[in-house]
Amino acid sequence: MSGAQLFMKEDLKITDTQIEILAGIISIYSLLGSLMAGLTSDWLGRRYTMVLAAAIFFTGALLMGLAPNYAFLMAGRFVAGIGVGYALMIAPVYTAEVAPTSSRGFLTTFPEVFNNFGILLGYVSNFAFARLPVHLSWRAMFLVGAVPPVFLGFAVLAMPESPRWLVMRGRIEDARRVLLRTSDSPEEAEERLLDIKKVVGIPADATDADDVVAIVRANEAARGQGVWKELLINPSRPVRRMLVAGLGLMFIQQATGVDCVVMYSPRVFEKAGMKNRTNSLGASMAVGACKTFFIPIATLLLDRVGRRPLLLASGGGMAIFLFTLATSLLMLDRRPESEAKALGAVSIVAMLSFVASFASGLGPVAWVYCSEIYPLRLRAQAAAIGTGLNRLMGGATTMSFLSLSEAITIAGSFYLYACVAAAGWVFMYFFLPETMGQSLEDTGKLFGKDMDDDDTDHDGAVVHHERKRSTELITQQ
Repeated sequence: MSGAQLFMKEDLKITDTQIEILAGIISIYSLLGSLMAGLTSDWLGRRYTMVLAAAIFFTGALLMGLAPNYAFLMAGRFVAGIGVGYALMIAPVYTAEVAPTSSRGFLTTFPEVFNNFGILLGYVSNFAFARLPVHLSWRAMFLVGAVPPVFLGFAVLAMPESPRWLVMRGRIEDARRVLLRTSDSPEEAEERLLDIKKVVGIPADATDADDVVAIVRANEAARGQGVWKELLINPSRPVRRMLVAGLGLMFIQQATGVDCVVMYSPRVFEKAGMKNRTNSLGASMAVGACKTFFIPIATLLLDRVGRRPLLLASGGGMAIFLFTLATSLLMLDRRPESEAKALGAVSIVAMLSFVASFASGLGPVAWVYCSEIYPLRLRAQAAAIGTGLNRLMGGATTMSFLSLSEAITIAGSFYLYACVAAAGWVFMYFFLPETMGQSLEDTGKLFGKDMDDDDTDHDGAVVHHERKRSTELITQQ
């Protein structure tokens, strides 16, 4: 969309306001997708939810690339937005549930790594197709996006299902086979299986040969009368703390304006003195390169230095570089032309440094952190809510950036984002405990002593009930 908007505006004769809505609306649409994905992933499974997301992406890319007018283009953005919501919610959840504890942080950053690699390829396609006729260039930029989902959809079918989802469906032996393939040792696989069974509420010695009805009832009892009620209406103190941490982190990630930098980088480069359209599109590839090549820093360090140090270093750097970017853009309007070149260079370096700071910390780590902190019975829906808030804020920032820049200037917009980043650093310092080295079943203890007690009491009651039920069934037989 970053490069396509320049040619689309000329071809379809649409306004900046329409462009602004078109650019940001995909994030609003993805809110619906992320909420739907939470339900779908519990119903179909994590793996088939990813296949569905690939199919939606393919359809959305075709609709946008073949759109004859603005209304049809908006329909294509709606379909693509649903796919975005599905992918952003399910990829980190699936990876966290499959990965062993020792490398969970490393592996859970992969969705963000390849997401940003896709952004880089988007910039490359913008530059590659920019020389086509106006009515073809932006269509080619969208249509090329229909290619990766085809390969992705088939590749996902070769992947194992989440062992946690399999246990929730009563498929104990299938879960054991997956855990043996994805754990560091057979002992760890059995330990992980026992932890999952305890959280779901299934007796430790239960197998597929046991009464399926009892297993399903245990599963339903463990999840309570309603996940949404437990999350939003009457959350326990630890769950409330988890929601504050997870939703706060998702809010900060987008409220700092990173999507505006990604989406409108050609305009920011133009403001910094790069007037040639082809040159600004070429320079925009540096934004994608920064996002792609700095993420491995977080990937390599997550399981060594922890989540908190990376988040705090990233948030502090973002605040500093946003303030520098805003100041240099402000000075560009007030200094003589002889100094404009140097100030333009400072602006570009500050913008790339902001992107690098985001990519090496807050960008990937937020998704890892939010996939770890929720208990199994709440994870899919809680992750869906967090993804929805993330996309809502992404849409709000991108849909308001051009109007905000007209009202308070581009420099004023980045000053605002700098203040949000600074406030976000304070929030992360006080509200986010370290999760490195904790199993997914144990992270709940970080948010309150009573979480373990509640789970123990709850699971013990369920196990007792199901043992009694199994005894009755045997007696009847």
